[in-house]
Amino acid sequence: MSFRIIGLSPEPFQAMFSLSDEELAAHGARRITADKKPGYPDRIALRDAEPGETLLLVNYTHQPADNPYRASHAVYVSSNSRQAYDRIGEVPDALRTRLISLRAFDDNDMMVDADVIDGRDIESGIARLFAGPSVAYLQAHYAKRGCYAARVERA
Repeated sequence: MSFRIIGLSPEPFQAMFSLSDEELAAHGARRITADKKPGYPDRIALRDAEPGETLLLVNYTHQPADNPYRASHAVYVSSNSRQAYDRIGEVPDALRTRLISLRAFDDNDMMVDADVIDGRDIESGIARLFAGPSVAYLQAHYAKRGCYAARVERA
């Protein structure tokens, strides 16, 4: 099964990096400086931030569908990430090294299946879920904190 993993586009977040801490707070966001690695998984480049790197912690609507599965959660985005991760058949270390919740959605953005897997086994989880005939795409979440990680599509 060929798959494509996609990070978030940096464009919606770029202007936020120039805001003051007070302005960020008014948007429900915070500026964070990474103090360890791993610990701050950037959702744009799908990598762990380096210590000293500046990130924003923002609420992101990862499932914008107008149905019961509409959802948002906190995500980190790095000021250093200029291009979204977008690779076919490759798994970034930020997913590979964590417990992952894979959620399968149909064309109506309704969840039709899900699984929790060790990131080292993510390919087999992706293949199993995409074997479902109604599955249109997957969302990967970091299982421990429940945060959105990336989108997975058929390639």
